[in-house]
Amino acid sequence: MEPLADGKKPAVLLVGNFLSAALGTRGVCEDLAVGLRAAGWSVITTSSRLSRVVRLADFLMTVWRERNRYEIALVDVYSGQAFLWAELVCLALRILRKPYVLTLHGGNLPVFAKRSGGRVKHLLQSASVVTTPSSYLLEQMNAYRSDLVLLPNSLDLAKYQFRHRSHPKVTLVWLRAFHHLYNPSLAVKVVALLATHYPAIKLLMIGPDKGDGSRETMMSLAQELGVHERVTCLGMVPKSETARWLQQGDIFLNTTRVDNTPVSVLEAMACGLCIVNTNVGGIPYLLENEYDALLVPDDDATAMAEAVRRLITEDGLAARLSYNGRRTVEEFGWSKILPKWEDLFIRVAEEFRRS
Repeated sequence: MEPLADGKKPAVLLVGNFLSAALGTRGVCEDLAVGLRAAGWSVITTSSRLSRVVRLADFLMTVWRERNRYEIALVDVYSGQAFLWAELVCLALRILRKPYVLTLHGGNLPVFAKRSGGRVKHLLQSASVVTTPSSYLLEQMNAYRSDLVLLPNSLDLAKYQFRHRSHPKVTLVWLRAFHHLYNPSLAVKVVALLATHYPAIKLLMIGPDKGDGSRETMMSLAQELGVHERVTCLGMVPKSETARWLQQGDIFLNTTRVDNTPVSVLEAMACGLCIVNTNVGGIPYLLENEYDALLVPDDDATAMAEAVRRLITEDGLAARLSYNGRRTVEEFGWSKILPKWEDLFIRVAEEFRRS
């Protein structure tokens, strides 16, 4: 990676959700900001505001207020209401004549794009570059822009100590936000199906409550199925504590209904947990069934319970998945991905200066 002709790296504005201090969930944009600063870049970030309306206002105010301090912007793009936010931010950047890069997020974005008329294509075509963290979105969003750049979500692997699970115990971990899209009740159903044959089974559930009633529904179901004493609902934990809590278990359940490239799964793989995942969205582009994970149909408690049973009883299966999972996630290390971001920002800045 070479600097610009004047020897300076362009200052970058990152527009996304910087909410880890308040919610415990850490977006990829936060890790990117840390990595860029460590590499000597000048980075401005927005926003850490919890209120959605206030956060949008902060996005737009920062774009304007800091206009003389940054040369290029990176804007996170999600589906739903958040897509409108990205449209408004990019409109402000165009008015200021600032080049911007878009990063696509979320397994539901392809569905949203089909229903949005020309909005998605218009926004993607307006950017200098559009990146995607997964081959799934690369394939699904190609119709809206053909030159998408694949830049995977990344981890600082040094923070995740690998422990080979060759003979896993029935200690299960679930790590997502409590929201209906992530189907937390499915994990409780799995525990209930296995409890008779595996009296020692435990489930640790980690993540913030999104407030849609999913957490309460899960807890009521655990009580109804008689497994509430086997389920520990830890709630939100600081990002710095994630690896420590993951190490409390041997098998990781990802029960999501919609997904792309979940960082929580990458973290679990980095720690050596055996992955059992619903086969939805971008998951089959990230994980290979029987190689680094076991993939099961969406919302199928019986299939997920059987996958857990196989990990406990089938000789060599857990050892293979644990080892290969770590091998897979090593391709997502920041040492490999950060230089690609640096090259991209420098290229966009150079092209804009010449235009």
